[in-house]
Amino acid sequence: MLSYKKLGFVNTRALFKKALSGGYAVPAYNFNNLEGLQAIVLACLESQSPVILQASKSACNYVDQSILPHLVYGAVLMMKRVAKEKKLKPIPVVLHLDHGPDFKMVKQCIDSGFSSVMIDGSSLKYKDNVALTKKVVDYAHKYGVTVEGELGELAGVEDDVVAELSDYTNPKTVADFVLRTGVDSLAVSIGTSHGVHKFKPGVNPHIRLDILKEIEKQIPNFPIVLHGASSVPHRYVGEANKYGANLIKAIGVPEDQLRVAAGQAVCKINIDSDSRLITTATLRKIFAENKTVVDPREYLGEVRDVLKEFYINKNKIVMGSNDRV
Repeated sequence: MLSYKKLGFVNTRALFKKALSGGYAVPAYNFNNLEGLQAIVLACLESQSPVILQASKSACNYVDQSILPHLVYGAVLMMKRVAKEKKLKPIPVVLHLDHGPDFKMVKQCIDSGFSSVMIDGSSLKYKDNVALTKKVVDYAHKYGVTVEGELGELAGVEDDVVAELSDYTNPKTVADFVLRTGVDSLAVSIGTSHGVHKFKPGVNPHIRLDILKEIEKQIPNFPIVLHGASSVPHRYVGEANKYGANLIKAIGVPEDQLRVAAGQAVCKINIDSDSRLITTATLRKIFAENKTVVDPREYLGEVRDVLKEFYINKNKIVMGSNDRV
């Protein structure tokens, strides 16, 4: 059993309390490689934003779940060194399991140093979702690990999570779910979705802020989470398509609507597809324009720089989390 505290991580409890009172969201960024991890940590340090570093089941398998916390620990050490050099405050870092599929994997992550976990029982019957989520909460809370549950199901594809249609969260069930399970935060379905194709062409892209308001009435001052909240920037869709991709119908969540949600009870916004899109578009451009590049440090270093600027802007414009340390 390795405590997350020994690795310099924090759980989400204090961060969400501060976000709720401050009217902003803590960014929750998925990472897929070392350069992406560096970009997130350095961007959040520079913008003085707390950050939730997210790893999905497939990301854990890609690296080795038991080793992953140690890799992130290295990023925390890097952050502290850079903070000292630039005379900045070190930022709080959460290591979070995204879409934990079952109790076994959640337990493994808690035991290996994760400070926060999500148990995704959204596809189960309500009573089964409650039972599974409570089981995770009972175990996690013994070690100070915070737990995110989910009610309602998002459409789209994210690694092993696949759903054809969205099932909006029923506001009438949220208070009962929170009471029965003891979760620390709740992911809801209000129109966001996984992947880069979130809305059909010709349809006005929007999220159901009305449902969010009803949820807030049922569980006031409780941390709400939005999954599938990438905005799929037109600039990078166009750049990817210019250099051979086929993402013509890629449409994301409008940033202004996310900012409204972040000013309410949404205090965690998940971003994954944006970073994948930007990485792919940047690499396609580099390889198309430079036929002789062979050093991964050259092209991955450039991707890291582009991602860093993206995360800084996202913290300021969408999350409102800059200068919150």
